Amino acid sequence: MAGRINDDDVKAVRDAVPIDAVVSEYLQLRNAGGGNLKGLCPFHDEKSPSFHVSPAKGLYHCFGCQEGGDTVDFVMKIDHLSFAETIERLAAQAGITLRYEEGGYTPGRQQGERTRLVEAHKAAAQYYTDQLESPEAEIARRFLAERGFAQDAAQHFSVGYSPAGWDHLTRYLRGRGFTDKELVLSGLSQEGRRGPIDRFRGRLMWPIRDIAGEVVGFGARKLRDDDNGPKYLNTPETPLYRKSQVLYGIDLAKKEIAKSSRAVVVEGYTDVMACHLAGITTAIATCGTAFGEGHIKILRRLLMDNSGSEVVFTFDGDAAGQKAALRAFEDDQKFAAETSIAITPGGMDPCDLRLAKGDQAVADLVESRTPLFEFALRQVVSRHNLDTPVGRAAALDEAAPIVARIKNSAIQHESAVQLAGMLGILDTQFVVRRVAQLARWARERGRDGGPGQGRPQRHDAPPAAEPQRSAPGAGGPALNLRSPAHRVERELLKLALQRPDLVSPAFDAYGADEFTAPPYTVVRQCIEEAGGASAGSADGDYLARVRDAAPDDTVRAMVTELAVEPLHTRRDPDEAYAGVQLVAVRLAAVNQRVTEIRGTLQRLGPRADPQQLAAVQNELWVLQQYGQSLRERGAAAL
Repeated sequence: MAGRINDDDVKAVRDAVPIDAVVSEYLQLRNAGGGNLKGLCPFHDEKSPSFHVSPAKGLYHCFGCQEGGDTVDFVMKIDHLSFAETIERLAAQAGITLRYEEGGYTPGRQQGERTRLVEAHKAAAQYYTDQLESPEAEIARRFLAERGFAQDAAQHFSVGYSPAGWDHLTRYLRGRGFTDKELVLSGLSQEGRRGPIDRFRGRLMWPIRDIAGEVVGFGARKLRDDDNGPKYLNTPETPLYRKSQVLYGIDLAKKEIAKSSRAVVVEGYTDVMACHLAGITTAIATCGTAFGEGHIKILRRLLMDNSGSEVVFTFDGDAAGQKAALRAFEDDQKFAAETSIAITPGGMDPCDLRLAKGDQAVADLVESRTPLFEFALRQVVSRHNLDTPVGRAAALDEAAPIVARIKNSAIQHESAVQLAGMLGILDTQFVVRRVAQLARWARERGRDGGPGQGRPQRHDAPPAAEPQRSAPGAGGPALNLRSPAHRVERELLKLALQRPDLVSPAFDAYGADEFTAPPYTVVRQCIEEAGGASAGSADGDYLARVRDAAPDDTVRAMVTELAVEPLHTRRDPDEAYAGVQLVAVRLAAVNQRVTEIRGTLQRLGPRADPQQLAAVQNELWVLQQYGQSLRERGAAAL
């Protein structure tokens, strides 16, 4: 039986790894006010950041797709790990040694599958790096030197060498406790006639890391003429490695990409190395596949899709390079960032350019970029005979929609004027009007279209701006967030979760029936089961206990959402602000009870039992006096 991780160790891991540090490995976070951070959600496509992280609470929540939880939940979802695998990974990062119950810990048997595959790749990467120093690897060292990469460059990028024998790595990893099944599943080995053999043999090796920095695969270049395999051989699709979702160099480039709001996309591993050594530390490359949707999602989360961000593609000037550039232009509208292209001179890639002309030439290449739409425009126009009216008209028909797609309206207008000049059309305004008309039609189609065709929805507004939301947990109608009662109840619960010191001990005297929205009633009960707001004022485990008290995942998500959502005050919340919310909820409950009693009196009528009638009338009087006191004295009357 697999050992269960000790509960105290799980808690230690949760406490040791800050959520903002973990999330920042996958997306750029910016200040959202109130001590919170925000970024583009990694779990759904969005144009405006609705993904909030609360470092103080150790929680995250997306107000667009409703995903939320703590550090463990985030890692489990984004990397598709089990709970145990997640704890093991975070424990390794924090330097915490885990204890296993129910029979102890047996390495290799009790760790999750993904963790084992990651460890196998880590061991393989170190093995390959060590082998680069072997006599056999002289050919690999010479290959690097001929391309201008010294030993320190190879070490910086962890470049290695795979021995030419059949099963050197396989035998090495077996000795480290990995099974044949794990080695084949990882893609490091493949089935041979007499058992597993190494997939990579006699090649220069580049470890491919995910955005979190873990080795998930390898790129291998052949070095010998007698190697009948392809020039470049990559890890096959595995549970770790999806070539459409990895970018070589992203682990080294991500911080600078986020800082500079620029990413430079090159075509190969040596090009990434050359760019980084030349000071272009935002360079990344795809791994044996075209730049596509999965790669766009990775970059968008780092660039935050602000209008000043930029993606620069470098391509050879030959036909294949031009075709690749036009293919990249097809995805241009999936970025809010501006996209540009830098054509390498003489068909040289950045690695060749650095070798021939030095580091400055590589930097100059990136700076010489031109907007990708302009490049696409010239390529389209060049296919037509502009000496004839028919050719000019055909070129306009094909090129005008390209200009109409330009996001920036000022650049769109200037490009329409430029297009008229390229085509030799003297009536510039005719071209400008044509482009404007196409852009307007595209917008109208977007508004009238179905899902995925319309304008992007904004998710950066707080949930209170939404009309309603399904009620989790308890039955009842959906939340009406335009209802003043529901909005103030929500704000009070947020205070009870985020700043319990401001609402206790008064909050703990509130009954669940004072919260009219069924979901909020359940959350109030969870707070009570966790010891109340008074217990949370000086207790670091308070929020965790409230989440644990939730009867299901939906209520738990509601607790997380309320714990992360910004409070509706521009200033730091204080006792006065908390008092307003406390009074509003209590006064609403009093007014509701007054209405109910008046209805009771009406039903009783003049023939009612005098004693019963007096009791009801007395309750009404007491409530009316209390309500008046709340209105006049505020929180002092609670």
